[in-house]
Amino acid sequence: MSTAYAWSPYCGTPPFPAALWTTWRLDPTLVGVLLAIAVLYCVGYRRLQRDDAGLLPTRWQVCAALGGWLIASLALVSPLCPLSVALFAARSAQHVLLTMLAAPLLVLARPAACLAAAFVGAGRACTVRAEPESSLRTPLSAAAAFAVSIWIWHMPAPYTATFQSTAVYWLMHASLIGTSLWLWQTLLRTSNESLPGSMLAGIASTVQMGLLGALITLAPRPLYEPHWLTTDAWGLAPLQDQQLGGVIMWVCGCTGFLVVALFDMGRALAQTALRPTAATVRMRATAQTPSR
Repeated sequence: MSTAYAWSPYCGTPPFPAALWTTWRLDPTLVGVLLAIAVLYCVGYRRLQRDDAGLLPTRWQVCAALGGWLIASLALVSPLCPLSVALFAARSAQHVLLTMLAAPLLVLARPAACLAAAFVGAGRACTVRAEPESSLRTPLSAAAAFAVSIWIWHMPAPYTATFQSTAVYWLMHASLIGTSLWLWQTLLRTSNESLPGSMLAGIASTVQMGLLGALITLAPRPLYEPHWLTTDAWGLAPLQDQQLGGVIMWVCGCTGFLVVALFDMGRALAQTALRPTAATVRMRATAQTPSR
């Protein structure tokens, strides 16, 4: 691996394999923010436990919140961060962890009540108990926003810009995490009325993630300049690294959204099977009409 590196990325310089596990990215600001979120959640939980048990998260929701927080924290501060400077595949894995694992777990956890209780107390936290389903009701818009975000940040020029500017690096993560939270919220917390839109959003997300992963995997040349000189130490050519990263996005992205789309399809079919047909309604009405 060349020791000359043209950029000063947020995660540092590309690590050597032997020193990887010593390269944790313990940025004080980031660690402080992550710890503050955890503390606020715990404070809010204790207040709800004391004052309003009706808003208290269930045990599995607490586990989902913990799991989502841990995955997101490790993706950002573990050696995966500096490794993502060396390998495109590691950056792809980081994005998958944040958008396909941490985001849905945080959505399932529904942490808003606990976080609100930490700030305003349990009495006023009821205003965020459950957002009306009508506010989640744009699954296709959420899918489009997520698609635009992930496609933009995997274009060569914006991707390279994240290695040149810390602000751009965090803009990338903020947009990917924000749009993925929005999308998973519409996919996992959908009403019967919004079920068709949720199903279409899941299918569209499956297709676009598969297409993006395929284009990256099947590209005939390396696309991402920051990794042209950093993959040799890991036994990979730049194109091989890119292909591995594309497969990670292709398989993991498609699988997650496809499972949700199939689940929504099953719900829709079950509703159709339970819905009485017009002929059945007429027969019931006729049977209930008294004979003269």
